[in-house]
Amino acid sequence: MDKNYIQIIKEDKVYPIIRCKEADQAIEVAKALVNGGIRVLEINVDNPTIYRAISEVSKFANVCAGGIITSLQADAAFESGAQLISSPIFQMNMVKISKNKRVPFVAGASTANEAYNAWKSRVPLIKLYPTDAMGGVQYIEDILRQMPFLNLMPMGNIKLSEVVTYIKAGAAAVGVGRDFYLGFTPKEITERTREILKEIKDFTEWSKK
Repeated sequence: MDKNYIQIIKEDKVYPIIRCKEADQAIEVAKALVNGGIRVLEINVDNPTIYRAISEVSKFANVCAGGIITSLQADAAFESGAQLISSPIFQMNMVKISKNKRVPFVAGASTANEAYNAWKSRVPLIKLYPTDAMGGVQYIEDILRQMPFLNLMPMGNIKLSEVVTYIKAGAAAVGVGRDFYLGFTPKEITERTREILKEIKDFTEWSKK
């Protein structure tokens, strides 16, 4: 398995978030995403049965357990094989757990102040959520204009078609949830994954010229 998970996310620039009620569905979606080239993905712990999905998917992919807000949830995620944890909020308890376990923590933030405090606590990647409700691309640009050193990953109702636009605005990576997989077959999910990764690669190469 790859070890520098945050760097991988920043290289791939698109970060899938799987939110499913059933473990088997989460596993199926994860397989389709990995077949398309995804190296790190998040499985949101919607209910305790999802830990089984994390356990299975961690055998073939780098898994971040999402929606973690308590130490008990974090422990269960690590026992299931999660290599990272993420939270919808920023809290020092998760920072301490991350440091003690020596695993990356992706913190959630909504405001510029929260994002700055997360950065001060050495959180390597900050989920800005819900980005769409806060102003979308313009909100990312406004925050990074004042604090360009922040590694922001916008998420919250973002479509695959908007990913490159957010990258242009300065996002370190972009989180995409249900638009990645909902209503699509595994084959279609794999194809959508390949397409967005190619689009990102093409843009990245073009921007370096």
